[in-house]
Parts: sequence; C-alpha cells; structure tokens
Amino acid sequence: MSVEGINGVGKTDAVVGTAAALGPRCLRLDEVTDKAGDTLPGQVVAALSADGDVFLRTGHPVAETLALLALKVREFEQMTAGDLAGVDVVLEDRGVETTAVYQAVILAAQYPGTDMLVLAERILATTARWRPLPDATILLTGDRRLCTARFAARAERVFSALDQQMFAQAEALYLDLAHAHPERFTILDVTGYSREKTVQALTKTVQNLLRTREAVHAP
Repeated sequence: MSVEGINGVGKTDAVVGTAAALGPRCLRLDEVTDKAGDTLPGQVVAALSADGDVFLRTGHPVAETLALLALKVREFEQMTAGDLAGVDVVLEDRGVETTAVYQAVILAAQYPGTDMLVLAERILATTARWRPLPDATILLTGDRRLCTARFAARAERVFSALDQQMFAQAEALYLDLAHAHPERFTILDVTGYSREKTVQALTKTVQNLLRTREAVHAP
C-alpha cells in the first residue's frame, strides 16, 4: 500500500505512527527524498535538488521523471524474501503515484495543452512494466493552505505564486487519479486532525483494507 498526499498534509508522521502501531507485520518504506545522502537515491535526489528546488525541477522534466521512476523500480527490485518474512503489508511513504502526479504537473507546464491526467496515467503505465503498482493507495487530503504553510515552515522558505499553483494542480490531479481508479484509491480527509488523530485514522484505514484483502483471498 502507498500513502499519498500533498506536502504538509501530515503523511510521513502518519505513516511512521501507523507502521509502529501495526508492528512487525508492517514493512515501512521511506519517501525517496528522505533517503540518506550517501545512498544512491540520496545522491540522485541531491543532484536533482542542487538548485534548491523542492519539486526537484532541473529544467529537464523527462530525465527527472525517468530518474525518479528508476529509483522506485530499484527499491522494489532490492526487496528480498527476508525483508518480507512475516510481513502482511508494505506501507510506502509516497509511492509511484507521487512521481506520476508531480512530474505530470511539471511536464504539462512545459508542454501547454497536455492533459495532466493522461500524462499521469502514462507514467504509471510505464512504471507497471517494471514493477507492480500498489494494490491500494490511501490519499490523505486536507486544507491546502494550511498544508503548504506547514511545508513552507519546515522547508524554511516562502513559496512563489507559481509554486502555490503547482500545489493546487497536484492536489487536483491526485483527486482526479483517485476518482479514475476508485478500486485502488481510498480518500482519507484529515482536515483539522491532530497528528495523533491522523495516525489513528490511517491505522484504521489500513486495517480495514487488510481485512478486505483477506476476505477476498479467503478459500
């Protein structure tokens, strides 16, 4: 399962808390941008963010997209049977949908008139040739203005009008993708939730999805 949402919605704290609540049955995968700088993912992200752009924009969106997808494929390929022993759920902090959504927004800005949902779907279809998509994706939604304010404070920067527009477009595209794939997406509105309440809500949602999965696959 992957957990998605715009920056500042509380996603990472919720994933960490939910993984702790589920215990050994849950394998948590960190967000690519949180990988240590001396690792390959950390080095790639450092190169993409060398100019200080939080959206990893270098002016070469196709190359950026392929690099980020390659990291997600590599992450999947490196998982071993030992990593998955006793694990009921892999909980991914930002899955391939992050790359699909944000890179579709960035690509559409360079190629006006391009449908962002079509781009996102194409990126996901490309990814699916090399690794499976998450069987379930939980999309956290909230008050975008509060989310961006929290993210700005954490990043210690002021976002431009164009950056704010990108946040809005990413939020809309996440919802479009969720509505296009209701069989895979669960939308969890955490507007006004505390960190603790968000963790509780995400944990409950994951547990419900696990029960549904078990019922479907029961003999």
